[in-house]
Amino acid sequence: MNPEVSVIILAYNTEKYIAQAINSALQQTEKNIEIIIVDDGSTDNTLEVINSFFDKRIKVLVNQRNLGQNFSTNRAIKVAKGNWITRLDSDDWYAVDRLEKLLKIANSQNVDIIADDIYFIQDGKNLPWSTLLSQSKYKIKNNTEISSIDFIEKDVPGMWGLHLGLTKPLIKINFIQKHNIKNHDNILIGGDFWFYLICLAHGAKFLFVPNPYYFYRSRPGSSVAQSRIKRLEAYCEATKYYLQQDYIINNQKLLAALQKRLYLIEKTRPYFLVVDSLKQTDYLNALIKMKNNPYFFYHLSTQIPRIIRRRLSLYFNQIPISKSR
Repeated sequence: MNPEVSVIILAYNTEKYIAQAINSALQQTEKNIEIIIVDDGSTDNTLEVINSFFDKRIKVLVNQRNLGQNFSTNRAIKVAKGNWITRLDSDDWYAVDRLEKLLKIANSQNVDIIADDIYFIQDGKNLPWSTLLSQSKYKIKNNTEISSIDFIEKDVPGMWGLHLGLTKPLIKINFIQKHNIKNHDNILIGGDFWFYLICLAHGAKFLFVPNPYYFYRSRPGSSVAQSRIKRLEAYCEATKYYLQQDYIINNQKLLAALQKRLYLIEKTRPYFLVVDSLKQTDYLNALIKMKNNPYFFYHLSTQIPRIIRRRLSLYFNQIPISKSR
């Protein structure tokens, strides 16, 4: 019998965290799983930690050099045997009944993709400071189907929205295989967003569950701590690539939504030029950039509610963990 779920863990220099990630997968109340771990050329003791686990459900793949998230995800999917695949970052972890809860809903609703809310937790803290949904400008109280247009419009880098590209949904492997869906190896930022969007563009039914079962750790040195300008530039290049794909071109609404997203990302660049200068305490340069980019002030005004909400959440720091339902 095939595993019900293939849990894919991509690891790169996370010796301090990966044991917790692996244990959270092994301890799931849904036992019929396999865990595919891809060590992406780690130079620390990550691989040694991985190899210290002895469980027949674990498969280990090793890249001889660092080849990136997209390559490693594609490699794991090729060997996956589960009816569903899902990702787990090697510095994150699952609630113990995450897979069981999501599978029950997914099977009852006959969906192709199911994502849950995310707990945000700072490295070294015991409790989360907020959730993805709480930090968005949307109120979703019930399980909600997400269309391809909703997905694009709610997830614009640099804008206040609901960034579903951060989620780690369960996806039917038959759907992926039927449509030959895979990541582009050369796109290094936002790979998850594009993978989910390609699924939606091919007609996947995507359900969002407003209950958090995934713990997303914020830590120094992670990919999200990179310069926002570099990330925005990478998002723009990726968007331009996907705008040339037939399954986007042939869907006028999807094409228009993605073009608008690109426009909005490019519009936020002046704002983050100023922010980067402020972070570097280069205040004179920040003032010059403000003067030369008046759009900064408009974008700042749209971000103030988001900034206040985040600051208050971080100040009060901890929220209770919801009981599974």
